Amino acid sequence: MAFRTWSRALAIAAVTVRRGCAALPALALSGSGARRAVFRKHLRTMLTDLGPSFVKGAQLLSTRQDLLPREICEALGRLHDQVAPMSAQDAEAAVRSAYAGRPWPFADFDWEPVASGSIACVYRAVLADGRQVAVKVRRVGIGPRMRADFALAESGARLMERLPGMRGLPAGEIVRQCRDAVLAQLDFEAEAEALDSLRRNLGDLTYLRVPEPVREAGAEGVLVMEYLPDLRRIRPEELPAEVAELVVKRVLRCAYRMLFVHGLVHCDLHPGNLYIAQDGGIVILDAGFVVRLEPRVRRLFAEFFLNMARGNGPYCADIVIRSARSIGEHADLDAFREGIGALVASAASLSARDFRLAPFAAKLFDLQRRSGLYAAPEFVFPLLSLLVLEGMINEFHADVDFQNEAKPVLFKALLTGVPIQRKAS
Repeated sequence: MAFRTWSRALAIAAVTVRRGCAALPALALSGSGARRAVFRKHLRTMLTDLGPSFVKGAQLLSTRQDLLPREICEALGRLHDQVAPMSAQDAEAAVRSAYAGRPWPFADFDWEPVASGSIACVYRAVLADGRQVAVKVRRVGIGPRMRADFALAESGARLMERLPGMRGLPAGEIVRQCRDAVLAQLDFEAEAEALDSLRRNLGDLTYLRVPEPVREAGAEGVLVMEYLPDLRRIRPEELPAEVAELVVKRVLRCAYRMLFVHGLVHCDLHPGNLYIAQDGGIVILDAGFVVRLEPRVRRLFAEFFLNMARGNGPYCADIVIRSARSIGEHADLDAFREGIGALVASAASLSARDFRLAPFAAKLFDLQRRSGLYAAPEFVFPLLSLLVLEGMINEFHADVDFQNEAKPVLFKALLTGVPIQRKAS
């Protein structure tokens, strides 16, 4: 193992011990319910201290209730990326270094960040031609540290796969899937391409804005894009009910087109990346966590979603079994089919207000775990994109039919090359 990886392992151990010791007094003095709350809080704090690899990886793992207890998944799902920004000195050093040996493109640069995340900070600047731009700057030294993190995680996964009771668990593949998705966020050229693709794929939606990247002004570790002014967080109560409903339907339409038509999915549409205008317009920012779905994954996810909306439990069970990464030696497929049939039937009987994707997914994954099926890691990403959105949807207009809104897009997918089998129940 390389020196950097060993060094990172020691740093991780130090943070773990320090945070563990800080939690011990509260854990010892609390009752069982309070102990769980303390544990969840310190787990989130520890992961944040460990850095972006752990935060991003934990966000993905929070959807894997086929692998982890629900309580752990809920704790991981509350992680967020609001972290202290780089100092002005570090930011300027990073940007100056990126443009060393080439023309400086900025007429003015405000070193006070307008946004701060675990991987990068965003600044406002003016180009030499007078255009106002947003400049996303990657944090200094973050790449090698994140790669060392995943080298350690892969070593742990290989060991886990050899343990009794763990054989068949696709731990290594799950880590590699997380690694590829997280490390891709360091590639700002890929993000610029993703922004262009989103603008191209969704360009006919007049109510949607996605910032245009300014490629000629960018550099390694620096993404320059169109600056969109007057963005602010709008609360649901600031909108008339009919506008709030319109906003939710528009957001869902965007998400479903990403999932089922184009296969380019934004997995991080939290309030920091999704802005709502007073007139019902939508702005999508930051395409770092964007995943391209393979046609097979897109097809299977579309099949499952359509048959779930139609209450076809047996076919949904068949899709999950066909798409499983592995099936345990003692898997009980009959019990799984029966459980999925009951789950889909119960979801189909719920009103739009009562249906919630997160509990449905939790029960689905719990059935898989108890029945000995391991879900394909690729299905984490489309599920994650919808789970991130569900909170916003319920907050703005809980009566919108989450499933029914997908049907027109699913049928459009039929006409644009995604073959969906529609079996009757």
